[in-house]
Amino acid sequence: MNFSKALAFLKEGEKVQREGWNGKDMFIFLVSGSTFIVNRAPLLGIYPEGTEINYHAHVDMKTADGMVVPWLCSQTDMLADDWEVL
Repeated sequence: MNFSKALAFLKEGEKVQREGWNGKDMFIFLVSGSTFIVNRAPLLGIYPEGTEINYHAHVDMKTADGMVVPWLCSQTDMLADDWEVL
């Protein structure tokens, strides 16, 4: 499927991946917006402790080594037709 369809599935709470990704168990997922109360670095160095920060919804990736990182779509990812729902 193309990225437009994959994005629609992300918005429905599904996890998606590209068939062509080499890493085992890699996928992306939508993280809902949330509120965070500043209580540790690095935000503590930017905002006073106790400040309420609003995080916007964003897409994260579970990597092959089990870590979770912010994800940005590349040109290749956007134009690919090998997206699939897990």
